[in-house]
Parts: sequence; structure tokens; C-alpha cells
Amino acid sequence: MKRASAIFLQVLIVLIGIGVLAFMLLEPIFEGRNLHSTLTQVYFNDPFLIYAYTASIAFFLALYQTFKVLNYIGQNKVFSQDSVKALRTIKYCGMTLVGFILVPLAYLFIVRPGDDIAGGVFMGLLIFSVSAIIANIANVLEGLVQSVLDKKR
Repeated sequence: MKRASAIFLQVLIVLIGIGVLAFMLLEPIFEGRNLHSTLTQVYFNDPFLIYAYTASIAFFLALYQTFKVLNYIGQNKVFSQDSVKALRTIKYCGMTLVGFILVPLAYLFIVRPGDDIAGGVFMGLLIFSVSAIIANIANVLEGLVQSVLDKKR
């Protein structure tokens, strides 16, 4: 991969991170029930926000590791032990996000079965699917890079 392509993808990763962070910080303020709340009430009285911000650590860690892998690709060091570790971290972050999504989905199905949960379930399944796919891709790439490293030895 050319260095320019790797840099373009790194810029794209940074923009995705900034966009997601801005959404996570601004959306609760403009939400209907929090419209006239103070910042303290918005961020510290909603346990779902604490849960979502805790889960986002895995997302941002995976973005950072993706940035590092793209840096290794740009430097032609993709077949190194460092890229294997970064891909393994991306895999674990994807699996962590899957776990973080399963808990609220189970909550919706068990505790609130009579409510209209279609929107929340759809968003949860969407994030669940994307996280599972990314974890699987990282697992396959980790295995490929590791097998090339083992053949070099």
C-alpha cells in the first residue's frame, strides 16, 4: 500500500474518532428529556450514559490500534510482531463491545418486554453485528500475519 493511501486512511480514522466523540458529548444535551437540565444532571444522573462511555473506551482503543496498523502498513512493517499485537487488541476490543451490547439487549428483552423496544434492539443488533465482524476480521488478519511471521523464522 502506498504511503499516501495509509495517511488518507489514518486521517479518516481520526475524523471518525472526532465525530463519534462529538456525538457522544453533544447528543445527551439535546435529547428531549435533558433539554432543560444542567450538565451535571445530564451526565451524572443517567446510568446509561456512564455505561455507554465505559463501553466507548474499547471503541476508541480499537481506533487507535487501527491507526497504528495503518502506520505499520505505511512503513512496510505490516508483517511484524507489533502489528500482530495491534490486531489482537482490535479483536479483543471488538469482543468487548459485543459483550457490552449484549447486556442492554438482555435487559430490554427480560425487564421491559412489553415496551416498544424495536429501535433500541435494532441499534444494538447493528452495533453488535459490526463489532462481531470487525473482531472476526482482526482475528483472521492476526492469524495471517502470524503465519507469515512463523514462516520467516
